Amino acid sequence: MFGRYKGIFHREDGDLLVETERNGGLLTYRRRCEGQTFERLLVSKTGEIVINPVEPVNLPKEITNFLQIEFSPMVLEPGASQTVYLKFPVEIGVFLEAPRDIDVLDVFGLGTQKYTLYGSPTGGVVARWYQSAVYTEVPPVECLSEGVMELSIHNASHEWVEVSCAVFDSTDMKIYYSDFVATTAAMKVISATLAETDFIDTPLRPGMVKSIELYVARKIPVINRGYLMEWGFS
Repeated sequence: MFGRYKGIFHREDGDLLVETERNGGLLTYRRRCEGQTFERLLVSKTGEIVINPVEPVNLPKEITNFLQIEFSPMVLEPGASQTVYLKFPVEIGVFLEAPRDIDVLDVFGLGTQKYTLYGSPTGGVVARWYQSAVYTEVPPVECLSEGVMELSIHNASHEWVEVSCAVFDSTDMKIYYSDFVATTAAMKVISATLAETDFIDTPLRPGMVKSIELYVARKIPVINRGYLMEWGFS
């Protein structure tokens, strides 16, 4: 499903269909996902359609930039570091790319989306919520609906801490794909209630393709600076 397409193509996986067909001089883009359809007429001679996984905070509508992953509690001693693997939700973006421009055509995804409030009702943030087990190696995933996050956790505090969730600003997210979808992230515990999270721009495996980011395609300026979790992580 993921990749670059020019002209007419047809990709189908279960209830998911993405295709183009030509009628006269017009190209019709069509997508069907879980009973919902989306169509657009395209006028293009040189452009390409790019399909890749994107930041999972767009459905059913754009309400937040934040992603919260809850996982099995881990207790880390002072100064300890550990790299684990989590699953995260995947959404699919479709882009129109010409030699001098790129634009977002469509965003869709399989399954339902859940949201939660991280922090207090007055000072917290709404976040896309997802629950994952903790893995010591890369787990198998459903490529069109979930990906693998490599998360490196470092307890820089002087006390034992329990960690059971991580909140990220998705504007920093760097997604790569091959036969599975992946991202790499880091979490630094500063105190019993404070931690910093950030994404790392590197593929989990050599040869993976970097996804086009929605914020780049939408021409939204972004300063990558991570996220400070001020409301705890357990």
